[in-house]
Amino acid sequence: MTARRLVVIGGDAGGMTAASQARRRATPDELDIVAFERGDYTSYSACGIPYFIGGLVADVDDLVARSPAEHRANGIDLRTRTDVTAIDLQARTVTTHDVDSGRAVTEPFDDLVIATGATPLRPPLPGVDAHGIYGVQTLGDGVRLRDEVVASAATNGPVVVVGGGYVGLELAEALHRRGRPVTVVEAGAQPMSTLDADMGALVGDAIRGLGITLLTDTAVDGFETDTNGRVRAVTIGDHTIATDTVVLGLGVKPNVELAHAAGIDIGPSAGIATDAHMATSAAHVWAAGDCAESRHRVSNRPVAIALGTHANKQGRVVGINVTGGDVTFGGVIGTAATKICEYEVARTGLNEREARDAGFDVDTATIEATSRAGYYPDTTPITVKFVVERGRGRLLGGQIIGREGAAKRIDVLATAIWNEMTVEEIQQLDLAYAPPFSTVWDPVLVAARKAAEQLSPTHRP
Repeated sequence: MTARRLVVIGGDAGGMTAASQARRRATPDELDIVAFERGDYTSYSACGIPYFIGGLVADVDDLVARSPAEHRANGIDLRTRTDVTAIDLQARTVTTHDVDSGRAVTEPFDDLVIATGATPLRPPLPGVDAHGIYGVQTLGDGVRLRDEVVASAATNGPVVVVGGGYVGLELAEALHRRGRPVTVVEAGAQPMSTLDADMGALVGDAIRGLGITLLTDTAVDGFETDTNGRVRAVTIGDHTIATDTVVLGLGVKPNVELAHAAGIDIGPSAGIATDAHMATSAAHVWAAGDCAESRHRVSNRPVAIALGTHANKQGRVVGINVTGGDVTFGGVIGTAATKICEYEVARTGLNEREARDAGFDVDTATIEATSRAGYYPDTTPITVKFVVERGRGRLLGGQIIGREGAAKRIDVLATAIWNEMTVEEIQQLDLAYAPPFSTVWDPVLVAARKAAEQLSPTHRP
C-alpha cells in the first residue's frame, strides 16, 4: 500500500506540532511527512526572542525545543531554507524554492497543513525599507537584530522602537538592558492597547521609570536615510530623532498570501478561515498557528491572535485529525502575560472597548491590593481590574499589573471566563492562602467582591 503524503508549510509551533503529532499516530509506511521551513530554525520559542536579544538567554539554541536534525530523526522529512511559493489545489501540489540554490521543485500532497505564521506590520512610510530597520517575528529576525546590537555596542547609539505593544516594550527593555538609549514612539494615548487606558498608564509609568523615553499620541511620518541607504533618523512631524537602529513593534498580520492565492477562504479577521477541527475551505487542507482564524469564546467573533499557546494546541488538533481522529479546538479568550521592567502585566478575555464593541453592557471594578500579607517581607502592590457583564454578572475580561506573583493570577480569571462564571461565583472560589503568597482575601477575590457589590443595588456592607 502506498503511504499517504502529508506536506506541512512552516516549521514552528503550529506546523511542527501537527507533524509530530501525526508521526506519533501513523508510521512512515502509513504516512509520509514532508515539512518546509524558509528559515534555519524549527520549533523555537518566539516569546524568548527579546530575552535572547537582551542577553538574558546566552545561546540561540536554548530557544530551540527541537532542531531540524531531531525532527528528521523522528521520521519527518524536514527541509529548511526552502520557501513554498504556490499551492495548486487541483493538482494537489506545492511549488518550493530552495533559498540557497534557487531551484524550484513541485511536491505532491494528499493532505496539506498551512502554518505560515504571521508577518510583522511594516507601514508604507518613506524609508521604511532602509537598512537598520527591523521587524522581529522569527528567530532568524532575532538573531539578526542581536548581532546588530552586539556589533555596534561600542557606539552605544540610540535605538527607536515604533509601537508600544507587548513585543515593542519587551524589545525596548531588552535593548535598554544592552546599554542603548531607547525611545518608544506610540501613536496611542497609552502603551499596550490590549489593556484599558487606566491599566496601560501604569505600564507607561513603569517604562519611563526604567529610563526609557516614551512618546505617546505620537505618529511616525517616515525615516531618513544616509547615502548608504541606512536609517539615520525617525521623522515625527517637524522634528527628527537621530538613530541608526529602528525596531518595528506595531504588531503582526496573518501570513495568508499563499492560501489566498490558492483560493482558500480568508476570514473576517484576515486569518485563514477554519472550522473547529482546524480544517479550511479546501478538502484535506488544514491551518494552524498565527495564520489561522479562531473563535473568541466571549465575543463569539472570529479573531486572529498570534500566540504560541494557541499554535501548539491547534497543531495538535490538526495532527490528530489528519490521521483519522476527531478532536476540536475550543477557541480562544486572548490570555497573555508579559514582564515589563519590574512589572508583570497580564490580561484575558475582553477589555472595556472590546466588550462594548461586542454588544455587551459592561461594568468595571478595579482594586489595589498586595501580593502577599502586608507584614511579610517584600510585599508589593498589585492592581486587578474586572470587566463584567452588567445584569448577569458574568466576568468578560480581566487585567492584572503588579510585581512578583501578579501575572499568573490571570489564569484564575481565564478559567472563570472559559467557564462563564459570574463574579458572585468567583468570590466564593477556594483559593490557596499563605502569607508568602497572598493576603487572606486574594486580590482576585477582592476584585470579584467589589464587582459583585457594584452590581447589587441592595448590597449592604
